[in-house]
Amino acid sequence: MKEKHKIGAIQMATGPNVSANLFEVERLTREAVEEGAELLVLPENFAFMGKEDRDQLDIREPEGEGPLQSFLARLAKQFGIWLVGGTIPLAASDSSRVRAACLVFDDRGERVARYDKIHLFDVNLPGLDERYHESAVIEPGSRPVVIDTPFGRLGLAVCYDLRFPELFRRLLDEEAEILAVPSAFTAVTGKAHWEPLMRARAIENLAYVVAAAQGGFHVNGRETHGHSLIVDPWGTILAQVPRGTGFVCASIDREFLESVRRSFPTIHHRRLKCSV
Repeated sequence: MKEKHKIGAIQMATGPNVSANLFEVERLTREAVEEGAELLVLPENFAFMGKEDRDQLDIREPEGEGPLQSFLARLAKQFGIWLVGGTIPLAASDSSRVRAACLVFDDRGERVARYDKIHLFDVNLPGLDERYHESAVIEPGSRPVVIDTPFGRLGLAVCYDLRFPELFRRLLDEEAEILAVPSAFTAVTGKAHWEPLMRARAIENLAYVVAAAQGGFHVNGRETHGHSLIVDPWGTILAQVPRGTGFVCASIDREFLESVRRSFPTIHHRRLKCSV
């Protein structure tokens, strides 16, 4: 396995026009690949953010088929990259809801993993008239996912999952070395917590974190934080983009990761175990 690879994350301010959003994804993917990206992460809800959460029901797809899944497969194959496809709405067991599914495609365009967002954002933001109730539309997943890639063991999480370190410990138990976190943090929570949480997940698990974010104003009135970033196992931010559309790329070094885990073996000093 090659010791160094370049990974990237795309940042968007997605709207309700699916075609326009996919055009933007493809443009940014081309630019990131020109910078050398071999593994690329898209943000949560990269294809669609409507006026209401329930609008997702109109574009949900069955497992294994549909225009959004075909787009991701084509994009990965066309550019010869591994692609973490943010999230798209897939059919749920409850017909009134969807699954927020994060699909991974290899460089041949074959789907190699699916992770359904486990933790749902049902909150009232302190001191603000902002309320979110994802569980009204999204059916939660239950299974953590880690897969083998040419870049190392890749663990998947989505946005609000970031606040639950026990999920990341489960990913670590399955030997995750890179953590992909497609997200759409609000402007308020992002300003307060985005960077500290991302760095904490990298530091405590001695893993690379690559986080693709939504960043800007959306038709539904929501404002997202942006600041897509890549963090190394020592907690150093290798690359970051502020608000708006763009991407970040950085090299990950397996030799450095293994060296840190060997010389500073906190993950082997654990005495308490938690479950998801």
